[in-house]
Amino acid sequence: MKWYCLLFGLLFAFNNGFAQNQVVNLWDEIPNSQETTEEEHIEIDGIVKISLVKTPTLEIFLPPKRTSIDKSVIICPGGGYRILSYDWEGTEIAKWLNSKGIAAFVLKSRLPLSKSLIVPHEAPLQDAQRAVRWVRHHAEKLGLNPNKVGVIGFSAGGHLASTLGIQFDSPNNFKEQTIDSVSARPDFMALIYPVVTMMDDYTHKGSQRNLLGENPSKVLKTQYSNELQVTQNTPPTFIVHSTDDTVVPVENSLNLYKALKDKGVKAEMHIYPHGRHGFGLAIGKTYLQSWTDRFEDWLKSL
Repeated sequence: MKWYCLLFGLLFAFNNGFAQNQVVNLWDEIPNSQETTEEEHIEIDGIVKISLVKTPTLEIFLPPKRTSIDKSVIICPGGGYRILSYDWEGTEIAKWLNSKGIAAFVLKSRLPLSKSLIVPHEAPLQDAQRAVRWVRHHAEKLGLNPNKVGVIGFSAGGHLASTLGIQFDSPNNFKEQTIDSVSARPDFMALIYPVVTMMDDYTHKGSQRNLLGENPSKVLKTQYSNELQVTQNTPPTFIVHSTDDTVVPVENSLNLYKALKDKGVKAEMHIYPHGRHGFGLAIGKTYLQSWTDRFEDWLKSL
């Protein structure tokens, strides 16, 4: 009887082809990669930290259909392009989104310090582009709207999310599959205490060094300074930052907001006086925790 119930549960979970919390590989053949003896590393120190990612994945979190609001969000955890804060800025965010009826996908992207990468700074964006394409490609099976797929990123994950949102049409330099013809432009993006610039004045030095190397050229720093790359086709953007952030200066968000405004892109920004860096959902942090309410309101307004 127990065996029968388990089998029934599995069949029910997979009736759309994918199960809640299933982890799927983004690539059949991973581009921009080479064989090494490195192994992915997971450390649990209050937070689940993942490093040396070789196989990028999406972890699927689907809300009950009766509460779904027909929007999906791909989550980019932070970690300075050195590690991924996989639960604090990943799975915990996904669970909160599910509680609001929003489908969520936690992106485990490759990190540029891995020796398995051929051109390190290109890999995170390649994975983020493929993540959007994967969700859109499988939207019907998942019961989702392919035209309501957004991205949210935290800290360095905010840099990846903003790079995706602003440079989504960066061309592929690998052998494409059918899925790679799907648009990688997010329909909206949310950036929470994000790294935005790679210029020396306000960048997060660790993210700059890990992504671009020890002595990056001005061309490379300009390419990955997203406040300099905004276009009129950048998706609607929601931004949260705190004034007392000593890790990623608030000017990252302020300068991006100005660039969005100058290009006529719909944007909303909330600057809190206190919160410092890495507050995640900010549960228990007085009115700072209301940023999630503001985000929910903003999503409903789109």
